[in-house]
Formats: sequence, C-alpha cells, structure tokens
Amino acid sequence: MDLESQRKLISVVAAAIIIFFFRFNCFCYAQNSPAFDFVKHAADAPRVSYHDYIIVGGGTAGCPLAATLSERFDVLVLERGGSPYGNPNVSNLASLVENLAYLTPTSPAQRFVSEDGVINRRARCLGGGTCINGGFYSRASLREVMDMQLNPKLADQSFQWVERELVFWPQLTEWTSAFRAGLLEAGVTPDNGFTYEHLDGAKVGGTTFDPTGHRHTAADLLKYADPARITVLLRATAQGILFRNVTGQHKNPQAYGVVYKDEAGNIHEARLKDFSAGEIILSAGALGSPQLLMLSGVGPADHLKSFGIEVVLDQPMVGHGIADNPSNILAAPSPEPLTISAAQVVGIQPGYYMESLTGFLVAALLGDSSFQGGVVAEKLAKPLSRGYLRLKNLDAEDNPSVTYNYFTEPEDLRTCVEGLQTVMRVIDTQALSEFRYPNQTVEYLLALTASLVVNNRARSAQDATSLEQYCKDLVLTLSHFHGGCEVGKVVDHEYRVIGVGGLRVIDGSTFSFSPGTNPQATLMMLGRYMGVLIGNGGVEPSD
Repeated sequence: MDLESQRKLISVVAAAIIIFFFRFNCFCYAQNSPAFDFVKHAADAPRVSYHDYIIVGGGTAGCPLAATLSERFDVLVLERGGSPYGNPNVSNLASLVENLAYLTPTSPAQRFVSEDGVINRRARCLGGGTCINGGFYSRASLREVMDMQLNPKLADQSFQWVERELVFWPQLTEWTSAFRAGLLEAGVTPDNGFTYEHLDGAKVGGTTFDPTGHRHTAADLLKYADPARITVLLRATAQGILFRNVTGQHKNPQAYGVVYKDEAGNIHEARLKDFSAGEIILSAGALGSPQLLMLSGVGPADHLKSFGIEVVLDQPMVGHGIADNPSNILAAPSPEPLTISAAQVVGIQPGYYMESLTGFLVAALLGDSSFQGGVVAEKLAKPLSRGYLRLKNLDAEDNPSVTYNYFTEPEDLRTCVEGLQTVMRVIDTQALSEFRYPNQTVEYLLALTASLVVNNRARSAQDATSLEQYCKDLVLTLSHFHGGCEVGKVVDHEYRVIGVGGLRVIDGSTFSFSPGTNPQATLMMLGRYMGVLIGNGGVEPSD
C-alpha cells in the first residue's frame, strides 16, 4: 500500500472514529423495550399541571433521580428529546457505521461547535448521554467521591443500584486484548483485571452494551419508578422557570413552575402543588442547565440585560468554570481484520487516561473496499483550563455559545504531551505489532493522523513534528464537558441554587471535574443518591 492510499484510508477511518467520539450514534434501543405507559408526548399534556417535583431533563442523572423520587412523590419529567426505544436500525454496536452520519433537527445527538473550533455533541434523548456514548462504565474514585462531599456508603449503594440493571462484563476483542497487553508492556501498570473501580494502571471496565450488542441506557432505570406517581413527557422543551418573590428586599425568589413548549409549538405550564415541599430540579446537562437558568433570569446581570431578560438573581458564576477534557488520537491501519468494539479497556495514569476502539468498516464510503484499524485516544483527566458559556439568543432549543479555552494553562499542554508519548509507546509494543503494518513507525502514524482535519481550528506546519502543536491543533472531544453551575459557586453541597428557593441543579454542570475515566457512572449514581437523600428529607439513610 503506497503512502497516498494509506493517507486516504486512514483519513476515512479517522473521520468515522472522530464522528463516533462526537456521539453521532444517535438513537439507543433496548432489545426488550419496556412498556412505560407513563411516557407520553408533550402535545398530549394539559395546559397546566401540578406536581410535587418537576425535573427538567430525562438524561443520565434525571432518569434515576425521577425513578427514585417517584417512590414517594408525584414527579413530572420534561424531556426535550424523543424515546430511545423502538428503532432497531440503531440499536446495535455493529450498526454504528450506518448511523454515524445520522443528524436531524430532532435527532438524539445535537451538534454544536465550541468557539474554540472543536465539533461536539450534546444529548437530546430520554436517557441522555447514555444513548449516544461509547458505553464504557467506570466509577469515580473514592477520593473523587470524597471531594464531591458525598457519603461513600450511600454512593456505593447507588452505584450498585445502577449496575444491577445496566452494566455488563465486556467480551474483549482481539485488538482490545492486545491493547491491554500493550498498556502493561509500555509500563501502564499494574494489571487490575476487571473492575468498576478507578485504579491507576490497566483495567477492563464495565459496558452498557449487553452480550448481544444492544445498548442499555439510563432510561431503563425508569423500571424502578412507581408508574402511578410519575409522568415523563417527550418533546417537552423547557422555556423558562417561573418565580415568585422576584421583587422585595427581604425575600429570595422562589421557583414554582416551568414553562415548556411541545413539538407543535404549544405552550404548557407545570407547577408545584400548593403547600408542597417539592422543587424544580434542573437535570438538563452541562449546557442546558446554565442556559435555562440564564433564560429564566438567573445569571450575570449585565449579560442577561443585554438580551432584555429580567434579572431575577444576579449570579455571575452561572456559565463560568465550564471545562472540557481535551483528547487526541493516534490511528493505525491494520493488516488483520478487526472486530468492531467500543472502549473496553482503559489505561489510567496520573493526569490522563487512554482508551481504544476498532473495526469501523467504511464500505459505504469506499465502494466495495473497507478499512480495518485501531485508534488509541488519550484524554486529560482534570484539565486546569476553564472557559465560559453565554447565550447566543433567547431560543431554548438553540445551542448557547461555549468557549472551553483548551490548553490555556501550560500544565494541560505538558500533560497532553506526556499522554501522547505514552500512546506512542503503547502502539509501538510487541503486543500490538501483529495489528500494524511492519513498515509503519509510530512517527509515521503520527504524521498520517496529523494530516487529517478533525476540527475547525487553525493548523500549523509543525503538527507532525511538535507534540505540543499536535495537542493544540488536533484537539478533539469525548463530550465529557462539565461545569457552569458548580457546587460552592452556583449551588450548595445539596445542589440547591444559592439565593433561590425551590430550585436545584443535579447533573454534570455542577461538577468541577469529570469523575472517573468516563462520567456516566457517576452521573447515574448521583441521580439515585440525591433521589434517596431528598426523599429522606435531606437525611442520609442509616441502613
């Protein structure tokens, strides 16, 4: 295979891989779709309804939260997306290629491009990011749980509650087994075997794809809900939060309802019951929750006034501190056919993590040809660089403006270079040699990958020769963005919005870091955890 042919092949596979990382695999589908009679379309909802708790966002945290609260309370969930069930064309891991380019105004993956020029996705589906991610399941570390000021025992119980329903042992593919051996050969040790725990070294993690290749999502956790006490509305896009006591010197604003729009454009209201101790809970994600707070008048006063929004609470930290975990890849074409696999094994090092995936057939793009290869991605664990989110307009269905400020902190760049150097050592190991062409050095593969356009950022002639420039110019995302409503800045340690009554935020916008190697496990745990805590009146259960 000549150089130009290899460039074309790796360009195609890398594009497919990058799209996968950006969450194009939009729909999710369980093999046995549950009969959730309480899941309805917003167009069928009354103009006004009353509930104990109103949750905006039926995503990774919102579904377990709603299921748990419904054990004791009347709960309404407003989900702007559709159902994850009933579309077998997009149900299987093996169907990823056919669905990589699926993107419509109502698809479960909503595309956005940050002001940094990196293409990204946010979820728009019941089940949230668990519908559009790579399925890797790994808990937050005990240290991270403690840093979040969570009770370790209740956190462990909440993790187990999620795992009983959603998580499976992966069946390692030939590449993944070799990747695991390559990590160990390159010094990423010890070998921790199969574990959900976050441990330095190499490990096999859990997966939300079952042994038949079907995806399971946070929406499946609604099986634990009391069907008599929960209503889930699909295609219900929240427009704003309703407040009492907006004016006056002695009272804080009090949230009492949510205005939402159905897919036909009709306006509805959901309100808290009179004399209820219930709350509005935002679980709309790291973009959706700060955006909705701002649209509702809670945010930086000058910014809100520039859009003509009445200021309910001048809260300058809403939208600040948002961050993304920058990632870079190294792709390698393989002479051996490789089975399709999402992330199954992870290498955990201080400051960065490594994952791999393989086997993306591209027959649709190459006629009767296909590409088989592997890619290894490194991701910064806890980047220091921080950015901000701002409104672009008053349309709640549109994406806000997001700036992550990748690599503005020099330490982030140093960590990225260290991670890339480790990735190069892993790919250059004996363990992975049978899956690489013998004439391809890692420097050659680096140059090939550097020749790809993976984002909208400016490019430098030094991409292939300077790892620092490679990190900056070829940065991409695994969609683990977080922040914007951080604990201690926008919400307190029980996730109540500071300065506002009856309002909480429970999702990734409250995180100051992305926990674990992949955050979905911790987000689902947090939904269950806070549901238990709220249900007990803020008192941690004794058993």
